[in-house]
Amino acid sequence: MNMPTLVLLAFAGWTLLILFGTVGVYRWSRILTGRATVSEWQANKPQGSDGYQRAIAAHRNCIENLPVYTALVVAIAVFQVESTTLNVLSLVLLGARMAQSLVHIGFEQTENVATWRFAFFFTQIVTMFWMGMEIVRSLP
Repeated sequence: MNMPTLVLLAFAGWTLLILFGTVGVYRWSRILTGRATVSEWQANKPQGSDGYQRAIAAHRNCIENLPVYTALVVAIAVFQVESTTLNVLSLVLLGARMAQSLVHIGFEQTENVATWRFAFFFTQIVTMFWMGMEIVRSLP
């Protein structure tokens, strides 16, 4: 199994960890203890603490980028591309994804914190674009 595929599995695992470790704990504990009903949770209605809202946003950010990275990994597999550059870029992507999530969930969103969060997000976008270019460049 190549590094981009391993990173894809880690990315998916990270997305689930955020769900189960933050969003899910809050929602499920409220539902299971009778403090909330299942129907109270509506996507278009902000609820919960500021930390809960940040956890939802961090989870949503993972879900938004996961399909793009998946498409890159599928292209790598289909075209049988092997590259040290792609291996390194995939690790950079995972590190930036995890850092963005941790900054988003762990800190009150001041201007400085939002700047760091954006820097980690932008790193992911540049990394995925670079990976796409590497894949295209490797084609015959």
